[in-house]
Amino acid sequence: MNILAESNIETVVYYSELESLIGPLTLCTTEIGLCLLEFGSFMNTQEDIKKWVKARFGSAELCADEERFALAKVQLEDYFAGRLQSFELPLDMRGTAFQLQVWEALCTISYGEAASYKDIALLIGNPKAVRAVGGANNRNPIPIIVPCHRVIGASGSLIGYAGGLAIKSRLLQLEAEHAKGNEAGAYLF
Repeated sequence: MNILAESNIETVVYYSELESLIGPLTLCTTEIGLCLLEFGSFMNTQEDIKKWVKARFGSAELCADEERFALAKVQLEDYFAGRLQSFELPLDMRGTAFQLQVWEALCTISYGEAASYKDIALLIGNPKAVRAVGGANNRNPIPIIVPCHRVIGASGSLIGYAGGLAIKSRLLQLEAEHAKGNEAGAYLF
């Protein structure tokens, strides 16, 4: 019987690009599931991707692979067309226990709705962790799919987003336009 220590196994992280309503996106996945979504083409984001992969996986090989992303691309295209409100994709989220808890809470914010950082802190049972929730939200490796764009300031203002406030605003507008049963709209645009 030959057992390899995990440190001797090099992870392969696959990547592909998708042109979207908000510009090019680079998607990364492991054998487990989607692990990273970057705003921009691979050429423009590859250094950030390499740093992120090294920090999460240590030694890892990056390989282009279109076929692995067929389902993710269809779902993202449907999302941007207003036909998809909830993603059903396998994810390989890498973060601290607190970050994972926050990211899981983000997934409970319904399409077309918004929550504040304080709402998320209350949801995870840690009402004093508003700033830490903001930090975890900022480190979400899979924006859009794990909908950190739905988190806004307590006053209703748009606050920070890895893709920039223009993209955050566009995503919120898209959802407000296509949300079912949302007569009043959740946003102040």
